Amino acid sequence: MFQTLNLFVMVSGMERALRVARVATFVYFVLNGTLLGMWVVQIPAIEERVGISHAALGGFLVLLGAGAFAGMQVGGRLSDRLGTRTVVPLAGVLCAATLVLPGLAGEPWALGAALLLFGFGNGTLDVSMNAHAVQVEKAYERPVMSAFHATFSVGGVLAALAGAAAVDIGWDPATTLGTAAGIGVVVALTAARGLLPAAPTAPAAEGDGPAGKRPVPGRIWLLAVLALLVMLCEGAANDWSVLHLEDVLGAPESTAALAYGTYAATMTAGRLLADRISARFGPVAVLRHGAALAAVGITAVALAPWIWVALTGWALFGLGLSGCIPQLFSAAGHADPSAAGTNVSRVAGLGYIGMLAGPAVIGWLTHLMALNHTFLLLTLFCATTATAAGVLRPASPREPLESGARSTTLSG
Repeated sequence: MFQTLNLFVMVSGMERALRVARVATFVYFVLNGTLLGMWVVQIPAIEERVGISHAALGGFLVLLGAGAFAGMQVGGRLSDRLGTRTVVPLAGVLCAATLVLPGLAGEPWALGAALLLFGFGNGTLDVSMNAHAVQVEKAYERPVMSAFHATFSVGGVLAALAGAAAVDIGWDPATTLGTAAGIGVVVALTAARGLLPAAPTAPAAEGDGPAGKRPVPGRIWLLAVLALLVMLCEGAANDWSVLHLEDVLGAPESTAALAYGTYAATMTAGRLLADRISARFGPVAVLRHGAALAAVGITAVALAPWIWVALTGWALFGLGLSGCIPQLFSAAGHADPSAAGTNVSRVAGLGYIGMLAGPAVIGWLTHLMALNHTFLLLTLFCATTATAAGVLRPASPREPLESGARSTTLSG
């Protein structure tokens, strides 16, 4: 009887620890979204104070992206070597602490250096928290990745509200970003105790060498290419959806803003639902049908003669894309537990390049054709992703979380 009681207590303790770890992971996703959103909200004020043009700002944003890409590569390898429980809080502190730097920059060179450092912190946090999310998902034995990505969007909403409040109060960028940085450091350190310890991994096969030096499986590179295509579509929607309604369909500014709002709303809603869909039908179905739905949506946008058709298309585009990136990140993390962080960094890094390149690619194509017709390229990318969705199928029937629904005694 005592053995049964001890077993019950031990199982209950494990379940509680896993629930706490899931909440802590949510916190870091919200934190990342909030910190990044606080910078975005302050862009106009910082641009005016430093005295740079819109064109020059585009170059500075490339530095932000370059820093993020470097942070992803470093963060992925450190997560595999030191464990996500160590790297995630440190990355959170770094990301929060460097947020204040753009607010303090008074010269263009200082802003460039600040964005490079903030980007590095953001990239390190991004990949390490995704690697920990994979660890939590593996412990749950069912899909939970999409919900984490949904809460990243929640962080952006919080940043918009906080930024608006700071403007009303009359705070300058340094005060606003400094306050957010201080709160972020406290949150990053406080949530650390809830993270899971490093999971034991099977020893590498003889001759494989360290995770970072082993040959990269072709499957990982294919996942990375698909992430690039999907995130290129996301980047294009972020920067061109409003302009499409305004310039092509002649919508007033207030109506044009609904294009991005509709896209973002269905993206968030879809990510809140995608885990349950993935658990029932499998990640291949989520990626294939999601990408196909996105292709239908963006084609409707490209050919829309009326505003309501375009808004419907943007809604379908966001809903279709919503579950794609979480499935790709999850598959990369589960492919090799001993190199989860490194593999996630490869997929996330190439995907991030797509996010940065998307607006530029569409902008370049507008020199050759009408803006709405350039979106047909995104149709091609979504169709390609749908066709290649079979890459999510497990290499063996024992690979976790990629064989469809799995039962578990944990809820939440």
